[in-house]
Amino acid sequence: MFSEILVAVDGSNMGERAFGTALEEARVWKAKVHAVYVVETGLFSSLPMDHTWEIMFSMLEKEGRETLERAKEAAQKAGVALEIHIRQGHAGSEVLKTAGEIGADLIVVGSHGKSEVDRLLLGSVSSFVVSNSSVAVLVVRPSQK
Repeated sequence: MFSEILVAVDGSNMGERAFGTALEEARVWKAKVHAVYVVETGLFSSLPMDHTWEIMFSMLEKEGRETLERAKEAAQKAGVALEIHIRQGHAGSEVLKTAGEIGADLIVVGSHGKSEVDRLLLGSVSSFVVSNSSVAVLVVRPSQK
């Protein structure tokens, strides 16, 4: 049923859960996984384009590359084919754009991110993706213990 799965990762626990879910789905469907990390430039677009902006962007991009490297290692251990993507812009829009470019037939997103602020942002990202996607979207929620 699914052959190309796109998962949004952000370095959070929910992002890791979403990635794990994407790997499980890939094994079931014998699908390829694409992991995308979006450097959300809207977070500091109102700041002047100075050295501070450059430092913040570099830190977020570095976090993205590290997150995607961990994803590569986990996919390799799981025996799942993985392609990585790093983008910048509005996270929801970039997830959907990437999904279209790769021909994804399933998008996996976490319900929220790292902190309360990220919860609001990623919550809005998952809502945006669900509302605007033309393909199936799986929203991964925290486990209930």
